[in-house]
Amino acid sequence: MKLAVAERRVALRDALPAAWGEVTDRTVLEVELTGDDGVTGRGEAAPLEPYDGVSLDTCRDALDAYASVLAPLDYARGGELLDACRAVADVPQALAAVDLALWDRAGRRAETPVAELLYDQPLDRVPVNATIGALDRAGAADAAARARADGYACVKVKVGAGDDAGRVAAVRAAAGPEMALRLDANGAWTPDEAVRWIEALSGAGLELVEEPVHGVIAIRAVRDRVPVRVSIDESATEPGALAAGVADAVCLKVSRCGGISGLLAQAALAKAMGMDVYLASTYDGPLGIAAAVHCAAALRVDLPCGLATLADAGELEPRDGKIVVPAGAGLLGDA
Repeated sequence: MKLAVAERRVALRDALPAAWGEVTDRTVLEVELTGDDGVTGRGEAAPLEPYDGVSLDTCRDALDAYASVLAPLDYARGGELLDACRAVADVPQALAAVDLALWDRAGRRAETPVAELLYDQPLDRVPVNATIGALDRAGAADAAARARADGYACVKVKVGAGDDAGRVAAVRAAAGPEMALRLDANGAWTPDEAVRWIEALSGAGLELVEEPVHGVIAIRAVRDRVPVRVSIDESATEPGALAAGVADAVCLKVSRCGGISGLLAQAALAKAMGMDVYLASTYDGPLGIAAAVHCAAALRVDLPCGLATLADAGELEPRDGKIVVPAGAGLLGDA
């Protein structure tokens, strides 16, 4: 197998603030994995160091090591190839690039969309949320009104900084009573702060609150004291988090899970523990977003997913609050 790596700059739809900083664009590492049969699969490593602690250089070094490992291998099974890579550098974000490329290659060889390789009755479109990053009331209200006009059924508001109460009220007023309203604190609050804020904001009618605090113990303490559904995101990486039953839902990400294969395994565990599953990205490029769309389609996810982040989304552009699953072979077909 021949592995080639190239950098790609990705522009985001909007500047998105979080508790750990603002993101306006991204650099990802795209890979091409070509076998002796001449079929090439494409994948993507999308580390986000402020979020997952993994640098682009760490991913690049891991991919260089994978190239040496994969070079003499060709007809080994996908799992064996991933195990060989993991043995030299266990970096989920880099492993995701190889995993995506293997699935893309499999889809291209079978002339089938990846979603149909994963499940025989996948969704043909995946519901997504609009993300509101504006820190002022007027900007948040304008963004909510645009989301409503564009057909979104769910908006996510980043909280934990600025005038949270004013912005949430403004979003609810502009979005209307039917819009699902999701909050994401990125772990910015302490347990007591989270309880106070969730109680104060719950009057706006909340679908759920994502990652109000960090850590399984803290999440459990908050969930037991609030009337709103709680979801985990960053805390899902903590050992035992998915089996602990501390949340109502979990947000899974292709990059953090080590690719499509890892995400499906984590989704199965989460569902077995009674948690709802939805997907988002670490502001990935087109290949990462496409992979998440295929996964969400195969899992037949009901909750809107955080995948509407690309400025130039092409065929992955949301329409009426949904992304159509790419119908061509592999992840993106001929795109």
